[in-house]
Amino acid sequence: MASIFGAICPEQGKGAGLVLPFCNTETRALHLIEISLAIAPDAKTVVLMDQAGWHTTDKLDVPANISIIALPAKCPELNPVENIWQFMRDN
Repeated sequence: MASIFGAICPEQGKGAGLVLPFCNTETRALHLIEISLAIAPDAKTVVLMDQAGWHTTDKLDVPANISIIALPAKCPELNPVENIWQFMRDN
């Protein structure tokens, strides 16, 4: 089984994603690095994340150009990337 990590910017039409063998703090950190590399050098971004343990741990190394906003528990409809996951499941 593989885990798909994805982030999108609807305004810019950009995305950053990875397919990794599992979900944990280390693989989440790899995805944040991938997002960080896609951001313009003089910009910062906000990443919306649910409250999975590997998203909220103090052990997660967050790049300086990223700020995390934790979404309320059990509210996937607040995260725009969930629409992409639903489309993938349906098709």
